Amino acid sequence: MARRKKILGNYPYVSVIFSITLALFALGIFGLVVVYSKELEKIVRSNIRIQVYLKSDLSETQRAQIGQNLLSRYFTNRESAADAVQFVSREEAAQTFIKETGEDFKHFLGDNPLKDAFNVRLKSQYQSADSLRKIKTEIEKMGGVFEAHYLENVIDSINKNIMRIGLALGGIVALLLLIVLLLINHAIRLALYSQRFLIRSMQLVGATRWFVHRAFLWRACLYGLIAGLSSVMCLAALLSAADEYIPDLALLQNNERLLMLAGILVVAGIAVTFLSTWRAVNHYTTMSLDELY
Repeated sequence: MARRKKILGNYPYVSVIFSITLALFALGIFGLVVVYSKELEKIVRSNIRIQVYLKSDLSETQRAQIGQNLLSRYFTNRESAADAVQFVSREEAAQTFIKETGEDFKHFLGDNPLKDAFNVRLKSQYQSADSLRKIKTEIEKMGGVFEAHYLENVIDSINKNIMRIGLALGGIVALLLLIVLLLINHAIRLALYSQRFLIRSMQLVGATRWFVHRAFLWRACLYGLIAGLSSVMCLAALLSAADEYIPDLALLQNNERLLMLAGILVVAGIAVTFLSTWRAVNHYTTMSLDELY
């Protein structure tokens, strides 16, 4: 049987593409976790509010003016203008309290002590303890305002937990990225091992180092592109299956960030494969004959 002729740059590519795809897929799964956690954080922060209680006997016009004033403030989250500043009358507050506790305080108090209030959504950048204290003082100086209140312990707990989760995710991403780089680099070096004597033969007949590199690098870019696209398709299939089993997952979906993640995986596949191939070929072109054996 005739022996198959070796061609420079034509190394076993199936195992290489599979290894790179698997590594990028693992990185992509964790990327999805980061994307969805960011969307969850956004939802949690968008629901942080400060309650502004009004003085008694304000006219409807005065209440409307206070509402407009709050809506125009720098700290108000106006992304959803419909409920950025939400008015809750004392009667509505009383009904909600009675429904939640099952106790009608009006019977033994003889009156409704609750006050009309506005619930104001806060922008995420103004949810720190210092900013909230400043906003509280600022609101309480407004005419017609009785008191501003927010759940200080709850908001502090949310901020601390989000910071811890962010640091943990950042550390895991860095570690996983390092592992992926090492895996891809190892897979390519093993694949190019079979070409080490062919590389040396090309050098002996006068091929320049760039000529040898070029034969491998364009294939590396092609394999990286295929692996990147394959990992994106696997993630898309995973997301499609997850959406069927977990319908509420669609609430956390951000198509813009998902497309960005897909682009990062494709670019990472090409870039890492290119750099790993460059290092591997450079390693074999500088080895002595004894080292090749």
